[in-house]
Amino acid sequence: MRDGPARRTLAALGSVVFLVIAPGTVAGLVPWWISRWRVHASLVHFPLLRVIGSLLIIAGVIVLVDSFARFAFQGVGTPAPVFPPRHFVASGLYRYVRNPMYVATVSAIVGQGVFFGDPRLLAYGALTWFIFHVFVLAYEEPKLRATFGTEYNSYRAHVPRWLPRLRPWRGGTGQ
Repeated sequence: MRDGPARRTLAALGSVVFLVIAPGTVAGLVPWWISRWRVHASLVHFPLLRVIGSLLIIAGVIVLVDSFARFAFQGVGTPAPVFPPRHFVASGLYRYVRNPMYVATVSAIVGQGVFFGDPRLLAYGALTWFIFHVFVLAYEEPKLRATFGTEYNSYRAHVPRWLPRLRPWRGGTGQ
């Protein structure tokens, strides 16, 4: 199947399903299990923290949706290893940071921890980032190097893994 409408439709549907299953579980269901989304009393004295937490959650969701859409429509695939993108994606937020999906997922978790004033969610956010970091180093980066070669190596040399650049990288494809 080439990059025609059928492949793009499958990529879009697969991305939606994977978005609900993976980040939906990691950044939604598990934090709910941990906290039951109850606000802790200590938070009442710092209403600005609730605003900051809300902004982190909203930003995380927006970045996730944008990133998944880029994988479907530009990469013509999904973030899931079973239906990977056919084309390297280095546009949008990928021009600032190599792993916006992981950053967004951790942002949503930390945002919930801040919003609800629950240190368990903050610890879970740190653990989630560590697991993502190990996965990126052990699987994802070697796989991208093998799949996209010099295109990925150039990108990797210019775009940081976790902390976004201040200016977008202009050397990527799909811009």
